[in-house]
Amino acid sequence: MSLSYRQPGVVLTDRRFTVPLDHANPSGETIELYAREAVASDKAHQDLPWLVYLQGGPGFGANRFIGRPAWLGRALKEYRVLLLDQRGTGASTPANRQTLPLRGGPAEQADYLTHFRADSIVRDCETIRPQVTGGAPWAVLGQSFGGFCTVAYLSLAPEGLSTALITGGLPSLDAHADDVYRAAYPRIERKVAAHYARYPQDVERARRIADHLLTHDVVLPNGYRLTTEAFQSLGIVLGGGEGSHRLHFLLEDAFVRTPGGHELSDAFQEQAQSLLSYAGHPLYALVHEAIYGQDTRPTNWSAERVRAEFPRFDAAKALAGDEPLMFTGESVHPWMFDCDPALRPLRETADLLAARTDWTPLYDPARLAANEVPAAAAVYHDDMYVDTGHALSTARTIRGLRTWVTDEFEHDGVRAGGPRVLDRLLALARDEA
Repeated sequence: MSLSYRQPGVVLTDRRFTVPLDHANPSGETIELYAREAVASDKAHQDLPWLVYLQGGPGFGANRFIGRPAWLGRALKEYRVLLLDQRGTGASTPANRQTLPLRGGPAEQADYLTHFRADSIVRDCETIRPQVTGGAPWAVLGQSFGGFCTVAYLSLAPEGLSTALITGGLPSLDAHADDVYRAAYPRIERKVAAHYARYPQDVERARRIADHLLTHDVVLPNGYRLTTEAFQSLGIVLGGGEGSHRLHFLLEDAFVRTPGGHELSDAFQEQAQSLLSYAGHPLYALVHEAIYGQDTRPTNWSAERVRAEFPRFDAAKALAGDEPLMFTGESVHPWMFDCDPALRPLRETADLLAARTDWTPLYDPARLAANEVPAAAAVYHDDMYVDTGHALSTARTIRGLRTWVTDEFEHDGVRAGGPRVLDRLLALARDEA
C-alpha cells in the first residue's frame, strides 16, 4: 500500500515496485525499487504529466528534498515528479558491504553488480512506467550519471519518453575508460590551478598536510586510513560551484598544537572523513569505471593506470621539490578499498569487476541519429566531471538535441540554479528559446 504525507507545499507518496534483476530473464530473480512521488499541494488531484528524475552517481539515491527547493519547485508547476532511487541505491535493494555477502563470494557479487548499469536502470524505468503513468510516456530529467542513463534511454526505449532533459551528463558514446581519464586529469589540473590562484595560501597548507601524512599513520575516527593519496582525492569537491571555498575552509585550520606536537585536528579529521567515506554510496566505487565498459576491453583500474601518465599528481615528487600538491578529482582507485572500512570487504569484488571483458554497449548511435524525442542538455563549459569535448561530440550525434553551453554554473548547476536551468532546458526542448 502506498503511503502519502505532506510537507510544505507538496504531497509525497512512497512507491515500491518489483522488477527483474536481469531484464533478459524476466521470470527470474526480482529486486525491489523505491521511489518518492511528489506533487504540488494545490495540484494534488489534477491529472498531470509525469517527470522521472534520475540522480547523478552512480550509486546515489534520489534527493531527499524538504518542501519544494531547487529545480523541484519549478518541475512541480506542471508535473508530478517521481524521484527514483536507482537499483542498488537508497531504499532500492541497496548494494553494500552488509548486503552483498547475501549473494555469495566475490565472484557472485561481481556477477550481480553487472546488472547495475545504465541499461538496467532504463529497463527498470520502462517496467514501472505503465504502473505510474498508465502507459503514457513521461519526461526524464537526468543529472550527471542520470544524463548517461537518459542517453541510454533514448537508445533503448525512446517510445517511453515525451521529453529528455540532461544536466551535465552527456557521455561519450564510445570512449574507453582510459580515454575518459586521459581527458579528465588535465581538467583537474586546471581546477587545482584555479583554486591556488584564488587561495595562494593553500599551496603551503596542502603541502604541509601531505608531508605530515607521508611520515605519520593517520586513521580517521571512522577507521578510514588517511594516506597522502586519499588526501589528494579531496579535490573531488572542486567540481562543484562552492567546492574551492569548501576546500579552502577545510585546509585553513587543519593542525592543532598538542603535548606531542602539531597534529591534524579532530575537526579536520571529522570533515575529511565525511568527504572521503563511501559508506553512504559504496556502489559508486564499485561500478564507477564499469559505466564506461562497452566492449571486451577491461577497465582494469583505469584511473590509477592513467594517473601514472601525469607525473604532476605524484605527491612524493611534488614534496621533494617545490611544486604545489595536485589534488585529484572524480576517480576511483584500488587503494580506496584498503583505506575505507566501508569498502575493504569488497576489494576482491572490485578487482573482478575491473577485470571483466564481457561488457555490452550502452548506447545506439544509429537510433540516436534518428531521435524524435524533444531533448535538451545543459553542458557546463569546463565541467570537471564530464568532459565538454566528449559531451558536445555526443550532442552532435543526437538528432534534434539542443544544447545550452554555459560557464555560469559548475557540474552542480541543477542544484545551484535549479529553476532557471530547468526553465531554459524546457524552453529549448519545446523550441521556445
